[in-house]
Amino acid sequence: MTAEREKPMSEADVKAWLQTNLPSWRLEDGWIRRTYKTSGWKGTLMVINTVGHLAEAAWHHPDITASYAWVEVRLITHTAKGITPKDLELATKIESVVCWQPGKEGKGLEGTPQGDQRFAYIKYD
Repeated sequence: MTAEREKPMSEADVKAWLQTNLPSWRLEDGWIRRTYKTSGWKGTLMVINTVGHLAEAAWHHPDITASYAWVEVRLITHTAKGITPKDLELATKIESVVCWQPGKEGKGLEGTPQGDQRFAYIKYD
């Protein structure tokens, strides 16, 4: 039995969803994309590994491009030849984990020390 092919969302629906839910992500050339700025190679590798773990757990794999101080994550559902809800769901999970700042939650975890370059790794928006 063959699974029915997923239907891609319209460009307007994707853009509206991103604007409301993930404003740091954009639709470009048929992919949803997000560039994370880091403080250097250590942060870049941390972002790549985090995205890799989440993608493997979800069994939905993005394209990743990286340089010394940035990582671009691109998502599309290849079988649908466009963006589907699973791209948006994975993007949401990636965003919540990569951008998590426990020190701002006012709970027990203090978060990475800010202002000390020895500990800098993500440049938060």
